[in-house]
Amino acid sequence: MKFTKEIKIALVSILGIVVLFFGLQFLKGLSIFSNDNSFYVAFSDATGLSESSPVYANGYRVGVVKSLDYNFDPQGKIIAVVGLNKQMRVPRGSRAELASDLLGNIKINLVLSDDPLHMLAVGDTISGEAEVGMMSKLGAMMPAVESMLPKLDSIMTSLNKLLADPALQQTLRNVEGTTANLEATSRELRVMSASLNREVPTLLTKTNGVLDNTQTLTANLSAVDVAAMTAKVDQTLKNVQEMTDKLNSPDGTLGLLMRDKQLYRNLTSTAADADSLLIDLRENPKRYVHFSVFGGKK
Repeated sequence: MKFTKEIKIALVSILGIVVLFFGLQFLKGLSIFSNDNSFYVAFSDATGLSESSPVYANGYRVGVVKSLDYNFDPQGKIIAVVGLNKQMRVPRGSRAELASDLLGNIKINLVLSDDPLHMLAVGDTISGEAEVGMMSKLGAMMPAVESMLPKLDSIMTSLNKLLADPALQQTLRNVEGTTANLEATSRELRVMSASLNREVPTLLTKTNGVLDNTQTLTANLSAVDVAAMTAKVDQTLKNVQEMTDKLNSPDGTLGLLMRDKQLYRNLTSTAADADSLLIDLRENPKRYVHFSVFGGKK
């Protein structure tokens, strides 16, 4: 059979279209030949999800989104047809989550359940939901943040008033002065510590000498006969007591002298007469003494 030029061009064009089709499928991540199992994933909101979006399980790519379709029933679910590797087994109770990377690309993460006995069959539907990521958490926190804004504004106003208060500035200056005093005290303590470090050895030497003297004194005290000394002290106290008893007794001479009132009066009178005699003797000595070198009348 003879191929004309037109037939050759047509065959090359058809071959180019086929290669282009499979090349596009390959670039989208779709299998050129059917080598996967199809499952359905139902989402209430599939924003950002598109055909050829990857499917991951535990961080490993296990499939790709083949197509998206909207279910026009009252629930209004978006049904995604995903092709998973034939070796991938999905336990019953697993779910699919929509997640995005830092560049905003949307992917599906399969969260596998812990049921090793019951597996989903090919063509079953997997429950889908949006991943509770950082942005979702921030969205949930926005009402609380909005309610806190008035309080935050009041706190900032009070803080501005506090910072503008002259008393705070004075307090800061006082704190600065206190810090300077603490630094000076710290320097003095360092100097004192250095002085103590120099003087402590000498002090310890003196202390050792005092301890030696104390030990010597203790040894001397230990050598004293305390019993004999105590006996002597007791005898002395006994003699003093006997002397005191004799003095207090009316039968002794000293007791009589101490207790006889008439004797006291006589001694007082005698002392008065002697005093008068001495006065008269001093005033009239010739009355009592006669003295002459050459003699004279009697």
